[in-house]
Amino acid sequence: MKKNVNINVEYITRVEGHGNIVINVKDGKLETCRLDIVEAPRFFEGMLRGRSVFEAQHITSRICGICACGHTLASIQAAEDALGIIPTEQTTKLRKLLLDLEMLDSHILHIYVLVAPDLLGVKSFVPLIQTHGEVVRRALRMKKTCNDLCDILVGRHVHPISAIVGGFTKLPRLKDIDAMLNMLISIRHDMDETVELAATLKFPEFERDTEYVALVSDDAEYPLLMGDIGSTDGVRMHKKEYRKITNEFVVPHSSAKHTKLSRESYAVGALARFNLNAEKLHPKAKQIASAVGLKPKCINPFLNTVAQLVESVHCLEHATGILEDLKNNPLNYDEEIVVGLNEQRRIPVRAGNGVGAVEVPRGVLFHNYHTDENGAITNANCIIPTNQNTANIEHDMMKLVPEILDKSEEEITLAVEMLVRSYDPCISCSTHLMNVKFVK
Repeated sequence: MKKNVNINVEYITRVEGHGNIVINVKDGKLETCRLDIVEAPRFFEGMLRGRSVFEAQHITSRICGICACGHTLASIQAAEDALGIIPTEQTTKLRKLLLDLEMLDSHILHIYVLVAPDLLGVKSFVPLIQTHGEVVRRALRMKKTCNDLCDILVGRHVHPISAIVGGFTKLPRLKDIDAMLNMLISIRHDMDETVELAATLKFPEFERDTEYVALVSDDAEYPLLMGDIGSTDGVRMHKKEYRKITNEFVVPHSSAKHTKLSRESYAVGALARFNLNAEKLHPKAKQIASAVGLKPKCINPFLNTVAQLVESVHCLEHATGILEDLKNNPLNYDEEIVVGLNEQRRIPVRAGNGVGAVEVPRGVLFHNYHTDENGAITNANCIIPTNQNTANIEHDMMKLVPEILDKSEEEITLAVEMLVRSYDPCISCSTHLMNVKFVK
């Protein structure tokens, strides 16, 4: 089909941050197809230099208002790795609970507020107030519950307070555990309704085989907090070798670097985790995946949202199980850290190189800190899930556009915007590049 198409979307809507889509088809030939990341660089790695490694989690949680807890956990893990600290079983359990809650919170936001409008034929979440009032109320109710749960566990969801290197400054009491457990149980019905709604939605039919990257482990548990880095192309490396996984490189149209591993690009996120670890999901999540027809290896990027739904069920049930265990096996409050009051409980510092690798809603997140003998950070590196996905989104676009040239320009634009949104990009988190011209 000899068709001309010119698409220039400035500032894609219903994503976090600023990105543009540029597509040019001349006489049926795709000449330009780009996702331009135009967000200003943010210099968080530079902010960390010279700061105490014990401050890092409070600084880096500001990278994102959606994945603040995930950045906190990746930061803490990198700091503990640099200092040679091994967290206790209790601390690890509470961190897994926190990650479950953030995953649930973010996935609900993406499913209902960012993706559902496309599938229901409206421009934003706002018109759904009139046409799907109960759906809107359910989404807001679930979102609020997740925020309240994080508030109880770590003081607040956005920029958590009590999660620090070595453990927690405040541990939940029995009344807190009871409250959290009741809150989680209360949204099970809403989660069932969410699954029913998703089953009625029709996702675009599109496939492109790519490499998927996520944490993997030999444990039976679905790996979110710790593990090696694995890919569907058979790669498996220790987290310390993360640079061999990401292989970041610069492209002229993006302030976010691109990445690649075994192919020209790879994908991270819920679909990547599902493709690599589906057999480790909670039984109820497995049932949901089977009911909606999601099977590994799934290569339809639009179904990342369905994978998020499956993960939401998993995280709800996994978090509930942790809280039930905490109720039956009380916490050891001697592990509560009172910062600076007890000299014997101060954490020793050393020079080191630590890496944190944690699965956050949009994919595997890396923090890497070098510390000196005083525990000050001398160098830092953060590689965000969205910049790992950006190249893969572009390659998806390059395959999708020629397949839908029979559609109108407006329909092509919507399809490509939906493709970008399916990755749930957090664009401003991903920018770590500035082009500087030195003038002598």
